[in-house]
Amino acid sequence: MPDSVAGLLQIMTVLVVLVALHRPMGAYLAWVYSARRDWRLERGFYRVIGVDPSREQSSGAYLRGILVFSTVGIAFVFALQKLQALLPYSLGFGSIPNALSFNTAVSFVTNTNWQSYSPDVTMGYAVQLGGLVVQNFVSAAVGMAVAVALIRGLARVRSGTLGNFWVDLTRGLARVLVPMAVVAAVVLLAGGVIQNFGGFEHVTTLTGGSAVIPGGPVASQEAIKMLGTNGGGFFNANSAHPFENPNAFTNLFEIVLMLIIPFSMPRLFGRLVGDTRQGTAIAAVMATIFAASLTAMTIFETHGATGAMEGKETRFGVWSSTLFATATTSTSTGAVNSAHDSYSALGGMMALLDMMFGEISPGGVGSGLYGMLVLAIITVFIAGLLVGRTPEYLGKKIGPRQITLASLYILVTPTLALAGTALSFALPGVRDSVISTSIFNPGLHGVTEVLYAYTSAANNNGSAFAGLTANTDWMNISLAVVMLLGRFVPIAFVLALASSFAAQDKVPATAGTLPTHRPQFVGLLLGVSIVVTALTYFPVLALGPLAEGLN
Repeated sequence: MPDSVAGLLQIMTVLVVLVALHRPMGAYLAWVYSARRDWRLERGFYRVIGVDPSREQSSGAYLRGILVFSTVGIAFVFALQKLQALLPYSLGFGSIPNALSFNTAVSFVTNTNWQSYSPDVTMGYAVQLGGLVVQNFVSAAVGMAVAVALIRGLARVRSGTLGNFWVDLTRGLARVLVPMAVVAAVVLLAGGVIQNFGGFEHVTTLTGGSAVIPGGPVASQEAIKMLGTNGGGFFNANSAHPFENPNAFTNLFEIVLMLIIPFSMPRLFGRLVGDTRQGTAIAAVMATIFAASLTAMTIFETHGATGAMEGKETRFGVWSSTLFATATTSTSTGAVNSAHDSYSALGGMMALLDMMFGEISPGGVGSGLYGMLVLAIITVFIAGLLVGRTPEYLGKKIGPRQITLASLYILVTPTLALAGTALSFALPGVRDSVISTSIFNPGLHGVTEVLYAYTSAANNNGSAFAGLTANTDWMNISLAVVMLLGRFVPIAFVLALASSFAAQDKVPATAGTLPTHRPQFVGLLLGVSIVVTALTYFPVLALGPLAEGLN
């Protein structure tokens, strides 16, 4: 079957599955976060950690809960790596250096899953399961909790609270991520993904040579890696490795896993605010950006490069590779089934742009929705200025405080990505290390490699141009700082924004109120998403992928 035909069939399959599942999945998510009764297991957990599930929190208390929980997670994952040699199933691997341990701990706690190391020759099973996989679950649950807190802020009237972080975290884990990951792991096992504790098998090949075949509990990690839009691979080749992604079926299933929760979150939004049309409008913008990016990347890779299959698996071909690449960079997953570094200059630029949009099409689990809602607030504000009216969104006025918080949210990730890239080339000692050690392909492509790394870190994506060597002190520490700020500073602004809306009354709609569920608003939001986010990066894109593509 021609690659184009197989690719179109896969795209249609993904579309049909998402359309079929987003309504029931969105309704289920809405029930999870609005149910009045706690499960017995949940009540037992609340007693253990000393939490009253009926006591709601202000935005400050909600944020403190997130920060305390995440700080403990970073310390725990860091300690596991330093103590690896003493742990069972260490596979003979020793303690991991400080800078790399810090980078990895921050990476997995922030849902970035950037990996400056080769996992299969660095991490034993204890660190993989006890540290990294646990954070795959909880970091995704944190993102979902923040999105729900913002929705509550828009839905509530004269309220000083946004829910309870510990309840939202627990429900996201117990009712969504854990059961879905179990089912996904079973499907992946049936598809050929391995799951064992066999360590390294030394075998004799048919030609009489020797080879080492790695094993490990891969299917269980692969399931939540995709479902929670995490992306950290068990093997260095990530989802290009046949033990993680054996065939066309598992490849398609993993793409669906990446997209199912993010594309269902708008339905959750519509249900919780009492108007499903609002969620449909948000989903339409997400889907439009995704489709445009996928189309452009596929065109560039099938027509714009002389060696389109370089860096791509023959098992998947070009179309399946670009579908996977678009899904992983449009969400905050960062998993790869092909080497983005080998893409054409303009094809690689599309992966960059997916992240530069703020990963809103559909974005990470939770983070994509709250990022798009912030853009919706900015869109309503701009539309209000154009007609000379006080802007309102879902009956809530958007004043100076709200637009300041929304603007600061939008500025965080571009500032971090561009500052990290600039400092890497501006600081004398650092510049020498970056150029001589980190960059594999010098020149314009090398600029793109570094820009991609900091854009990925700032947006908590985790994918990389494979040509960049990031295991240096500068790259490990600077990327970790960017990941931390790129995760928690926007969350702080989102919760403050939610609190400011929750304290308001509802303003009744009038003849001059901008309807936010119609095609007109979808078009406005789409335009604002492009102008406010992607065009911010145009000057630096002109120095990297655009210049390389036009050269």
